[in-house]
Amino acid sequence: QVQLVESGGGLVQPGGSLRLSCAASGIIFSTYTMSWYRQAPGKQRELVATISRSSATNYVDSMRGRLTISRDNAKNTVYLQMNSLQPEDTAVYYCNANKTSALRNYWGQGTQVTVSS
Repeated sequence: QVQLVESGGGLVQPGGSLRLSCAASGIIFSTYTMSWYRQAPGKQRELVATISRSSATNYVDSMRGRLTISRDNAKNTVYLQMNSLQPEDTAVYYCNANKTSALRNYWGQGTQVTVSS
């Protein structure tokens, strides 16, 4: 059974930081591309950051410079460090594991990030 369990969300003031974690089980973690998505109320889910099997990273333009995605294959965990958070970053953040070659795609349950004073 595949599980992706996010943690680290919460309420933070504008300009603050959060570090999200996503612990994976039931997959060979090192063989998956890992990503973070977010979905704000009334909006479509959007990709914010991706880290490949070789740890190459990519970020959405609107958050570039404020995000760092990383992975620890020994712990089967992917992280998202978010800095200088703004109210428009408020959303549910989802972890995704993808292996296109095997048509495998998995989602976590999401963690709420609220940026407000």
